[in-house]
Amino acid sequence: MVTLGCARNEVDSEELAGRLAAEGYELVEDADGADAVLVNTCGFIESAKKDSVDAILAATDSGASVVAVGCMAERYGTELADALPEATVLGFDDYAQIGGRLDDVLAGRPLVPHTPRDRRTLLPISPVERSAVLAGAGGRVEDAGPAIPGHDWLRRRRLAAGPSAAIKLASGCDRRCAFCAIPTFRGAFVSRPPAEVLSEAAWLAGQGVTELVLVSENSTSYGKDLGDLRSLEKLLPQLTAIEGVVRVRVAYLQPAELRPGLLEVIAATDGVAPYFDLSFQHSSPSLLRRMRRFGGTDDFLALIERARALAPAAGFRTNVILGFPGETEDDVAELERFLVEGRLDAVGVFGYSDEEGTEAIGLDGKLDQHEIDARVRRITDLVEELTAQRAEERIGEQVEVLLTEDLSVEEGPGTWLGHAAHQDPDADGTTTVSGVPAGSVPGQVVSAEVVGTEGVDLLAVARVPAATAAGR
Repeated sequence: MVTLGCARNEVDSEELAGRLAAEGYELVEDADGADAVLVNTCGFIESAKKDSVDAILAATDSGASVVAVGCMAERYGTELADALPEATVLGFDDYAQIGGRLDDVLAGRPLVPHTPRDRRTLLPISPVERSAVLAGAGGRVEDAGPAIPGHDWLRRRRLAAGPSAAIKLASGCDRRCAFCAIPTFRGAFVSRPPAEVLSEAAWLAGQGVTELVLVSENSTSYGKDLGDLRSLEKLLPQLTAIEGVVRVRVAYLQPAELRPGLLEVIAATDGVAPYFDLSFQHSSPSLLRRMRRFGGTDDFLALIERARALAPAAGFRTNVILGFPGETEDDVAELERFLVEGRLDAVGVFGYSDEEGTEAIGLDGKLDQHEIDARVRRITDLVEELTAQRAEERIGEQVEVLLTEDLSVEEGPGTWLGHAAHQDPDADGTTTVSGVPAGSVPGQVVSAEVVGTEGVDLLAVARVPAATAAGR
């Protein structure tokens, strides 16, 4: 199985892996000698789509049967199948019967790829309603309407080692950002019931996971379709109480929906990382309105200030888009002002590209690709400088580092790689800790003092508890 894209796709792959294992398939590490390769594609932006096509073509070199699933397969269906006859293209609604579909592929029985649909019209259904449909259908998923990938953890199988794992809070999105096509192929926003999330979290803890990363297209919307917008505030302390869980992290927060109560819970709850993954996308108020978004530099800086007032060492990451239609030099300068004053820990910089099915594709004021690329380079250079400076500001700070890899052989006894609370395990840099006590294990958290930096990465020294020091 090959997975591209975000952590949400990784959860989907583990669901598919669990289903296949339950139906007698053995997952192997290498495509050579495999009967089939499943490529879980990403269809977010042009570069991601290219990567997905390249992965499909590379898989065909193995001689195995190739099956494309995931966002790009769902989004393009028959079009992708016509362009890549080497692969079988399956949509989300095939996930519940993935074993049977793979049986058909290996037996040479032809499968008709789906015709893409706007899934926002297919999934205005809450988990409670879906459960009722399932009950009425005798528990048969195929009779319960469109599939919701990542909402069947009972068949999940972990594909990656390590003490951190993602859990889906929800699927889909109800926002209408002008540049984003995700709602059309992921569908309307559907929360998972809290009890189901808690059960999956306990299962993951039993698999050795100590850090839970909550993901969705928009985590701040969690619970709105369940009738309780405070669902996430209530859920977080319950997750931290699960035996074996030492840290809970929330990803994909919408700035316009970050309620004061939720901000306080994330910033001040023991066991919850004071970490704010906020999708600002830009900071020019006028350009944000054109993007069908809200806020601006001053609003965003005030939000960051409120969080830092509660948790001075809180971590902040975001993504920004350069070259959106109508973006002016003044807009870029406003974004630069925000980035300088915001002192963020991590920033992803993307160039705008037209996406089918979005409002932005029809807007005037399109920029030349040369100008978009130049602005991406300009902001990328600034971000690299600013995030390195932000890391340097943390020298002397006490951090809680979740250990992931023992580097003792390469770097000397007691040296470990890990990530602090302000660092996402996949995207925000690392912390190398020396002086870690013997007998430490992956997934353990150690307190350390930051003593140096390498770009956005931190160098730290473990603090030996007083009782341990006295015992020596």
